[in-house]
Amino acid sequence: MLALETKQSRVKLLPHSDLQGGVFLGETSCSGQTEMKIGTWNVRSLYRAGCPKAVAKELVRYKLDVVGVQEVRWDKGGTVGAGDYDFFYGKGNENHQPGMGTVVSAVKRVEFLCDRVSHIVLRGCWCNIIVVNVHATSEEKSEESKDRFYEELEQVFDHFTKYNTKILLGDFNAKVGRQNIFKPTIGQESFHQDSIDNGVRLVNFATSKNMVVKSTMYPHRNIHKYTWTSPDGKTHNQTDHVLIGRR
Repeated sequence: MLALETKQSRVKLLPHSDLQGGVFLGETSCSGQTEMKIGTWNVRSLYRAGCPKAVAKELVRYKLDVVGVQEVRWDKGGTVGAGDYDFFYGKGNENHQPGMGTVVSAVKRVEFLCDRVSHIVLRGCWCNIIVVNVHATSEEKSEESKDRFYEELEQVFDHFTKYNTKILLGDFNAKVGRQNIFKPTIGQESFHQDSIDNGVRLVNFATSKNMVVKSTMYPHRNIHKYTWTSPDGKTHNQTDHVLIGRR
């Protein structure tokens, strides 16, 4: 688990979270305004009774305002209340795979482009804040499916003006390494030494959009960096990431 905090132009670490499979881009604020905590969490499934309330309970515990969730696995789209939050969810498929969702306490607009890309619009101090939530195709998928995913993602980004603040987060299924050739788009604090194909694609997209992979830039112990653990508990990967603009 990786936890990050941004506050105006400064960045500092938040205490480590024990939620599995997520990244938290801590508090964003401006003078005289309410602070906001934003995060991402692959919940594996919400296709069980009481899951939204259980998720909301964890978000209250960590004082999160907006969280993009992946693998909701619901077969319809809509909105449900979950404690103090509204849970906006997009349609998955008839087999309850995979599905997207956004849990928010306040929001201006939510749109689900497909079952792997959605975005919300938050009213910021000086401009709108666009939070794009994604669930990328896995590493073993075809080149065509990976290309299609990033083409859809690029269309979403290009739809908004450059004056909006954009945050891209989610489960990218991407192991990003520490190769010098990718700096300054990445940092030196990734859990992995080398990038896989999905990692290279993520870095290339970030570079083309003048963004940085912030989840690779903060010093944590390795036990706090990984966001995915194999069922046998022996393999760990950092595949969830948060990207923000360089400015």
